[in-house]
Amino acid sequence: MTIQHLDHPLTLIKTAEVNLPTRWADFKLLGFEDARGKETAPETALALILGDIHSTPCIVRIHSQCTTGDVFHSLRCDCHDQLHLALRTIAEAGHGMLLYEHQEGRGIGLTEKLRAYALQEQGLNTIEANLALGHANDLRDYRFVVDILRYLKINAVRLMTNNPEKIAAVKLAGINIVERLSADVGFGVHSARYFAVKRDQLGHFLEPSAVT
Repeated sequence: MTIQHLDHPLTLIKTAEVNLPTRWADFKLLGFEDARGKETAPETALALILGDIHSTPCIVRIHSQCTTGDVFHSLRCDCHDQLHLALRTIAEAGHGMLLYEHQEGRGIGLTEKLRAYALQEQGLNTIEANLALGHANDLRDYRFVVDILRYLKINAVRLMTNNPEKIAAVKLAGINIVERLSADVGFGVHSARYFAVKRDQLGHFLEPSAVT
């Protein structure tokens, strides 16, 4: 995982800004692209914004794309429930931002994530499966989404996350985290082992809770 440093120059461009009415609230949706001139397709990310994000430290959720969870509501992970928790919490507060980054499967991509799932069905845990496929346990790079916060002139946030790496990336960019909000949504029979690995081996802030 690459952490964004305060002195790193902004390398993004805003590509679109539209209104997005949802079941929770009427958000503003901003599209961004990485302007670093990659040979492949540029990295993209979205910022879903509600209300005045500058009058007081607003709720911010950095959410990694999870097609299996976000779209198909997979019970193998907590991604779908965390996404809905964040949007509901932002709507209830009246202001905040969800940054949606396209780093599927902790950065290995959708196809490789499915291959990792197949290895997990053979007995490996989520970290062991990634390593067996030749990947690190987490390849995500938070420079881009932290650049979006800097572009939007966000200096302080209430960060909704259980991931210490996201906390470190935001802090190292010079953005003050005035409060960490839990993104804990509980676990079920299909995700209990996954939760245990995130808590015990990746250091995520997860409380033991009853199976849902």
